[in-house]
Amino acid sequence: MARTPLSGVACSIARATDLFGDAWTALIMRDVLVGVRRFDELAEDLGLSRKVLAARLARLVEEGVLTREQYQASPPREEYVATRKGRELYPVLLALMAWGDKWYAGTAGPPALVRHDACGHIATPFVACDACGEPLTVAGTTQLPGPGGQVGPGTRLLGPLIAARGGTAPAPDPAAPAP
Repeated sequence: MARTPLSGVACSIARATDLFGDAWTALIMRDVLVGVRRFDELAEDLGLSRKVLAARLARLVEEGVLTREQYQASPPREEYVATRKGRELYPVLLALMAWGDKWYAGTAGPPALVRHDACGHIATPFVACDACGEPLTVAGTTQLPGPGGQVGPGTRLLGPLIAARGGTAPAPDPAAPAP
């Protein structure tokens, strides 16, 4: 079954998951960011078919999340390196890891720990307000309309709900069919 693209939905979560919505892509990024960067090593570590791995890597390169860099001239060999865009996924993966550790680690505990090198402590990532440092939670935040908000596929109900909180209506999606 063909997957419906989400890149046209006026939602940053939809647009991000359009690229990172499958588990393999997140695990490829986990490996690359931690230091497993060569095709054969990624295939071995993940147990992923070479065809699927090649397709996911090509898309990550096309999207500017990874680059291919030569590490050997003869014969030519390349590895995958995270770009700035790719490195900025690290906090997202850490947040997902912290959630997985809390709800799925089991009695043995989490499979990996994160040491904050600046202070030497084992860290538990959390999302915090950049202004005051307090944790961001569902109960303590409100979604407000942003300048790119639109009502359309993927936001037909959510768009007006968020817009009502800010007092302005989001723009209609010009590609959406008329009601």
